Amino acid sequence: MPPIALPHDAKAGPTKPEVRAVVRSKLALEDDDHFAEVGSCTGAVTIEAAQRAGRVTAVERKASRLETTERNLAANEATVQADVELRNAEAPDGLPADADALFLGGSRNFEAVLDHAVETEVDRIVMNVSRLEVAGRATEAFRERDLLEEVVQFQVSHGYELAGATSFDSDNPVYMLVGSATPDSDADGDEDGTTVAADGCGGEPQ
Repeated sequence: MPPIALPHDAKAGPTKPEVRAVVRSKLALEDDDHFAEVGSCTGAVTIEAAQRAGRVTAVERKASRLETTERNLAANEATVQADVELRNAEAPDGLPADADALFLGGSRNFEAVLDHAVETEVDRIVMNVSRLEVAGRATEAFRERDLLEEVVQFQVSHGYELAGATSFDSDNPVYMLVGSATPDSDADGDEDGTTVAADGCGGEPQ
């Protein structure tokens, strides 16, 4: 897929392309999936999901940001294959009851959103967090609901020219929580049921 166009911006800014690439990998969307997003903002994740999934429901509590999502979605109309519905609501209100995959781009009301995911048995859940304290609370919330499959922490740096050479600017670290609410998922473990330790070692844990 070619890079998406984001001609219209919002104050919060888009999820960075490198982060979106990891989100795509973890969600593993297919053309018959119903994808739901909490906090669509610029629409960057919504648009990429709409290039892969069959249906997309994007929930955004701020009307101005939802308008930005809509305008950026229109700018990528040629590459979008999904049936997309944009909802101006504060999650978990507005979330569908039949989503296969769910992305939380923000932490507002995340516990209520996770409860909804459990109730509706969402198969793939990804949550991105940029603040350490929130990441800790979110990890515990995933664990308490038996959702947690893995926590990934990563940081991206971009090169720039400095005195005829290349130096780097670092983006803020991202904590990515990945999980599932389907009954047959193996949260907190690997494929054979082995528990994963907090340090990532087998046999004992965005």
